[in-house]
Amino acid sequence: MFSLSGPEDRVPADHPLREVKRLADEALKQLSPVFDGMYSARGRHSIPPERLLKATLLIALHSVRSERLFCEQLDYNLLFRWFLDMGLEEKSFDHSTFSFNRERLLKHDVAKQFLGAVVSQAKELGLVSKEHFSADGTLIEAWASLKSFRPKGEEKKDEDPPDDPGNPTVDFHGEKRSNATHESTTDPEAKLARKSNGQTAKLSYSLNGLMENRNGLVVGLMLEQASGVAERESALDMLYAVGGSQRITLGADKGYDTKDFV
Repeated sequence: MFSLSGPEDRVPADHPLREVKRLADEALKQLSPVFDGMYSARGRHSIPPERLLKATLLIALHSVRSERLFCEQLDYNLLFRWFLDMGLEEKSFDHSTFSFNRERLLKHDVAKQFLGAVVSQAKELGLVSKEHFSADGTLIEAWASLKSFRPKGEEKKDEDPPDDPGNPTVDFHGEKRSNATHESTTDPEAKLARKSNGQTAKLSYSLNGLMENRNGLVVGLMLEQASGVAERESALDMLYAVGGSQRITLGADKGYDTKDFV
């Protein structure tokens, strides 16, 4: 039996993802020259960058907890297949291939350009405030283990094999550790930081965002080292990128209440 029905027929006409898909496709068309420059003339890898970016949107919007789970759901989720312009006969992504191809997007900073294209669309539609903004930041935990946070310049000692070679027991009791004297041996750019007093310090990065207040659209994102001043420095950089000579307002929490920032 032949079936002439596809994912397009199964998604309601008023589904909110339809407008998201339209705007995303328009933004991706603007980035087509960038995608062409990322690949050799002999062809592309198995997952086109357009689908990788749209898949990242789906993972965020639907709170899919891992890429492996997303690739599994792609086998039977018609909404996901429709959003990625995949037919029913196409195979799902392999999770390892998905992760490998995403590295290419990071290398060429395509996600930032994708966000910029979406913001440009919003500006053309008059959806972005040019006067009122809010800034905030948070800590993103690094993948590096606290066990890798060792004194700088420490030489590796030849010792007896630990109790567990893959995950040895380490006793930090009584040892003072700081970013000035220690660094991670697996991720030197990660810094020891905590969100507030009384919370556990972890190896982290500082993620900072700038939002316009008319429609709550994020117009800037920056990922920096957790230096303690990254929130304020990133906010200034993103505000300067907004441009213009008019007076603006900025809302922020107590972390920005310093004399130099004000």
